[in-house]
Parts: sequence; C-alpha cells; structure tokens
Amino acid sequence: MSFSFSHIVLQAQIPAFCLLTVRVIRMSNHQSADELSQNDCYVALRLPTACMNDARTRTFSKGRNPVWNETFFFRIQNVVKNILELNVCDEDDEQLCTVLFDTSYLQLGKTRWYNFALNEKKDEHLEVEFTMECMPNIPELLASNGILVSRELCCLKVEVCGRRWRKTSRKRSFTFKVKGSAQDTRIVVLDSPSPASTVFHYAKYCYPQMEVLLPKNSISSCCSSNKGIKDTLNVPLNRLAMGERVKIAHDKAYDIFVTPENCQKDLDVRLGTGLCAEEQDFICKRKRHVAAALKKLLHLKEDLHDDEVPIVAAMTTAGGARSMTAMCGSVQALQKLNVLDCISYITGLSGTTWTMVHLYEDPQWSSKDLQGHISDMRKHMVKCKMCCFSVENLKYYEKEMCQRQQQGHDTTFSDLWGLLIETMLHDKPDPCKLSDQRKAVNWGQNPLPIYLALNSKESYSTLDFKEWVEFTPYEVGFQKYGAYVRAEDFGSEFFMGHLIRKIPESRICYLQGTWSNIFAQNILDALYLADTSEDFWHTWTRDRVINLDEDTFPTLPKRPHVRSPRLFIPSGSLTKALRDIVTMRPVVSQYHNFMKGLQLNNKYVENDNFCTWKDTVLDCSPNRLSDPVDYLQLVDTAFFINTSCPPLLRPERKVDLILHLNYSGGLQTLPLDLSEKYYRKQGIPYPKTGLSEEEREHLKECYLFNEGDNSKAPMLLYFPLVCDTFQKYKAPGVERSPDEMEDGQADVTSTIFSPYATGVLEYSEENFNKLVNLTSYNILNNESMILKALRIAVERKKQQRRQSLFSTC
Repeated sequence: MSFSFSHIVLQAQIPAFCLLTVRVIRMSNHQSADELSQNDCYVALRLPTACMNDARTRTFSKGRNPVWNETFFFRIQNVVKNILELNVCDEDDEQLCTVLFDTSYLQLGKTRWYNFALNEKKDEHLEVEFTMECMPNIPELLASNGILVSRELCCLKVEVCGRRWRKTSRKRSFTFKVKGSAQDTRIVVLDSPSPASTVFHYAKYCYPQMEVLLPKNSISSCCSSNKGIKDTLNVPLNRLAMGERVKIAHDKAYDIFVTPENCQKDLDVRLGTGLCAEEQDFICKRKRHVAAALKKLLHLKEDLHDDEVPIVAAMTTAGGARSMTAMCGSVQALQKLNVLDCISYITGLSGTTWTMVHLYEDPQWSSKDLQGHISDMRKHMVKCKMCCFSVENLKYYEKEMCQRQQQGHDTTFSDLWGLLIETMLHDKPDPCKLSDQRKAVNWGQNPLPIYLALNSKESYSTLDFKEWVEFTPYEVGFQKYGAYVRAEDFGSEFFMGHLIRKIPESRICYLQGTWSNIFAQNILDALYLADTSEDFWHTWTRDRVINLDEDTFPTLPKRPHVRSPRLFIPSGSLTKALRDIVTMRPVVSQYHNFMKGLQLNNKYVENDNFCTWKDTVLDCSPNRLSDPVDYLQLVDTAFFINTSCPPLLRPERKVDLILHLNYSGGLQTLPLDLSEKYYRKQGIPYPKTGLSEEEREHLKECYLFNEGDNSKAPMLLYFPLVCDTFQKYKAPGVERSPDEMEDGQADVTSTIFSPYATGVLEYSEENFNKLVNLTSYNILNNESMILKALRIAVERKKQQRRQSLFSTC
C-alpha cells in the first residue's frame, strides 16, 4: 500500500511555469587556463530542474574578448529551487569556473542585464541578460513537504518488433538513452520474433528526449530531429500524446514503437517531518505500559494521564564487541530495577546494534529473564572466530553475495562483513529482516528500536558532508529532508518518490554490516576524531565558492530563500589528487537512493526542519545537494560522533529523559563534548554538560544534566564506561573479599592494549562476564539517581499539563 497524499502538502494544478530567456552576450579579458594556449572557450548552461540536457554556446577562438550573443530558453517550475549554472569551459571541455544564479532573483515581465566578475584582479567578466515571462497555465501535479518536491511522472514503454523474422536473422542491439530518467540507458537486443521492450520513468515537464542508437544500416525514422544522421535519432518525448502508441523508426527487419503514459499515483516515499502513523500508534500503546511501570516504581498514588507520561529513551554508543557486551549488562540492570518498562525508545549504532538485533528476535524479550539472551551472546563471543573462514562458510558467503546481486542489490565488502557478523553471532543463517521486528513492538510491549547510520558523499569527509539516516521496524529515512520509506522497501529502486522496481528486503545481517562498517573511515575523519586541526587539509581539499558582491546587483530583491549569485572555481589537478587521497573511503555500503529524482522546494532553506539538521558544505548548493545519484553511501555514525542520540532530539518524539549509556574507548567525555558542541551549533535543545577538570580526571559512574530553565531540552543521565567503586564492591553495598578483588579490575578505556579494545572480536569467558557485571553494577549502584531523574520527568510533565489546562481555560 502506498503512502497517501494526505500525509504531505499537496500542490495540485499550480500554474507556476515561467519562460526563462538567457542571452549569453560576451566575456571580457578571458584568462586561459594554459598561458601558452589559445583562448578558445564556450559557455555551457545547465538547469537540471528544467531540462535534462545541457545547452551551450559555440566555441569562440578569436581572442580574449569572445562575443556570442546567443539566446537560450528554459521552462521553469517556480515551486522548485532553480539554480542556473553558467559553466565557462575551454576547448578541451575543462571547466574553468561556474556562475551559480538563482532565478528567484528575476521579476516577471522584466529584462535584467548582469556583469558577473569572474576574476576582479584581471577584470574578467561575463555578461548575461535574463528575461522572465509568464507562460500559459500548465497544470502539473506536485507534492511537497516544504523541503522536497515530487513532480509529475511519466512512464515510457519502448518496444522493438521484428519484421519477416527468419531463423537466419542476426541479433540486433538497440541502445536507448533518456538523460535524467530513472533508468538513463537501456540496451534492447532483438534476437527472436517476439518483441523486446524496456521502460523509462522521467519527469514530464523537464523537456525529456530519447536518444536511440540504431543498428548499422538503419535508414528510416519517423520522429527524429536529426534524420540526416544515419544510425542515431532523437525523439522529443514532450511532443508525444499520452497513451498513444507511436512508431518512431522502422526498417525492413524491425519497427520501434513508444507509448508514453502518465504515472500518477500515491507516493511510495513519505514526505513529512512528523512521525509515521505506526510509530504514533506505538507510542499510545507504550504509554500505557510506561504509566503502570512508573506508578509502581515511584509509588505514585494516582494513575498518570497520557500527557503526564514522560518519554524516556536509552541511547548507546559504538565500540565493537565491547559495546555489544557492555549493553547486555546495562539492559539487564535496567530490567532488575524495573526501569526498562519505563523506556519507550532504544537507539543504537555499530556494535550495540548486534545486541539490539539479538534481543528483538524475541517479541517478548523485555519481560523475560535476560540470562538466556546473555548466555547465548557469551557463547558466540568466546568461540574461535577462525571458523568464520572455513571452506563451508566461504562457499556460503559466495552463494549469498551472488544471490544478493541477482536480486538487484549493489554488493560491496560491507555486505561480506555483515555475513561475517552473522556467522560470528549465530549458529546458522539468520533469516530475520528489519520489518520483522514489528512483532516485538506491535502492542507496545518493548521499547521501539532505532538504528542509526550516516549518508556520506564521495570526495568529502564526514565533517564536510554527512546526513543522519534512521532505521526503525516501520521505516527508514532522513530527518533532514523529512523523507521516509517503509522498512521492507529500503533498498528498492525509486524515482520521483515512486517505487519503480521492488527488490527483496535485505536480511538484517546486511544492515548490521552497514551500521557497524568499520572499514569506511578516511584520513580526514581520523584527523577529526583525533581532535587534530583539519583546517590545513580543508584549505587544500575544499572547492572555492565565492559570493559575488551583492552591491553589483542593486535591483535584486532581498528575500531569505533567494541565494546570492556565487562563483564556483573547481580544484586544480594537484588539489583534486590530494583530496581524493584524504577523503577516499575503502568501503561504503550502497543502497538504492530512494530520494532519486526529487527536487528541492524553492523555499527549502526556510524550512525549520531542514534548518535544524543542515550541516554540510552543500546545503546551499541545491543542484549538488539533489544530484540524482543512484546509491546512498552509508557509513558508521561513529566516524563523526560516537552517538545514537539525533533521532531522540526530533521535536516530534518529545523525549523528556535520555539515559546516555557510553561504551566508547579512550577519553570518556569526548562523545559527550562533541555531541554538545554539535547540538549547540545546530540550535538543537540539549542540556549543558560541563564538567570540571577534577571531575574529568576522576569520573564517577553517573551524572544527571538538567537544564531546568529550558523545557525543550531533555534531561540527560550520563553513564560513562568507568571502573570505579566496582573495584571494591561486587554489588551495591556488598564488598569484595580479598579473593574477589581481581574480578573488580577491568581495563575498559584503553584503546590498544585492553582485552576490550575495539578491534577485539573474541573474549575469554572471564572477560565477558567481568564487563557485563561492570556495566550492570554501574546502573544498579545509581538507582537513586535514576529514580530522581524519573521523578523530575514526571513532575515536569504534570506541570506542563497544568500550564496547558490553565492556558485553555
């Protein structure tokens, strides 16, 4: 079932098309990239939201002041953000510089002339004239959430039919290309009397064209704009009548037919910043469990109203097998204290997802004795991991990888890593999928699991480009864009918000390989995590983008969503080589991009949700931000900040208290400091977590951070991974005997020489038990602090309810 349009802002039949006329006049004092070569150059025009194909002037080779005086036309949809790129290129097609011009600057019915400064020192300028005019009303069905826009979609069926087929007839290969479509290029082979066919999905009002490469000696075409070219033809698809089968080419051996059809139906991508209906229903059910648990735990005299029940969440951090093992102890202790029943969300990344996946295979796990689950994980942690590389297992990996590729997934080494994780933590193949975990939350019987990853981009560090991607049993999506797909559809092919090719849902082991992909770190990520200044590297690896002087454009209106004209200067060959080295990721997980084709709303930069989560160098470059890339490139969240907290800070989830369970190695305050710095920069409500130098040197087991004057910021209960009183006490108030002192010594923070180092995947039974006991003890020993935080959360919710009732009255 598709997502209904009622979930999004619908903009139907909007007469918002305008005709943009661009006249490229001349360039003065053109500087050649090579001082010894001639000043041959041309200007290429690119407006991807209006036209799938680029336009260009002729090449000028008569001096440093080329004059083109050529005019180009674009039909633009004003609901989307239209950024015209004027690319100055040399005769070798090398891009010298680009002027980025926001068409929102232009006023209807007026012609404007601009002189863009390409190099002020050398007085190099580009003169361009723009005219914006109204067009007759053209109804286009649009859907938008204020950030992304889905435009009207068409489906083109292409058929190649053989004529007078004989057994001796040879195979014929046809290449069809629709630039900017979902499929881009398809090859059709006619090798039998039966017709061969393919389909293309494309945006209806982006001037689509189909280029056909015919077999040699094809001479006849019916709908070609270049009939003089023997073996190719171009078909303007906007000239074809919807639903009509048209012959576009014929030969004595074959005919080619195309049939364009409207492809309008409910979107399969949910465009909306709110919670999905299934999660809202879960919260309603979970609140009943939480209300009863809080009444019993806090000895409340009266039942809590729904709006008096605080949303409590537990978040975990990365750390490989250490974090998987440590989380076992934390969850066990929370269950013993009856606090687990008060928690509505559990978030994880990297190694803690291994524990979460194991638990959520049992629909009733939080109400059962966890010793069975912990014993099972202990068994797998102490076994020899060399068995993962047995001949039998290697054959299994090969078979699974081939099957996955045949299903339509793009396989990478991270998929193999997921299979290794499966073998390390299971006795047999695990058939479970993410959507199967709905059974564990359908009645609100367990907290809702949320898994976290980062979407990265080639040639960028995570500091420059990263986008939070959250996974729940219900859906997978981006907080930044408000774009989500059903969990069972993640990995399938989408275009313009529509599911165009269903691919079987990945088994969850492949997602574990993605969430804990330890092989994706690049040099710049390592410098950032090592707290080393990366400014030097950014000087050499970032592209130069210059805001052109706004004083030059006194007629341009000042509006928040309008971008100033900018000059983009691409990196040189040396800089590009250096950038490729320091940003190269050995391995990334690749899944089909479900946002492919969607365009940005004209006012996307004013959207509160986008403003909250925008933090990349491309957020103000809509053409590059919405590039129709085929695949998402997902990496471990720990390569930026070792935290799984961002999903809990979405205002729609209204989280009141977060139990921060830290399992990172090394400096225990680093994830806390980086998180607070990031959230403050983003303007996200978050409590102040300042610790004195003395506290940092001698960390305790638990800290409560509560910014009481900021009701929007959740409380934070922080549990660093420390071995403090555990050294002397085996249980709260129970001292160790002299023979038991060794059991209290756990080197948990060393990153290299500790038996719990992040890269260690095999524990002794003694070390496994010791770490479980340590994290369990640290929570049990701070029961009073946890109860205090819960009481504050309940009282705060009651006060908010009283204020709401008072304001209503």
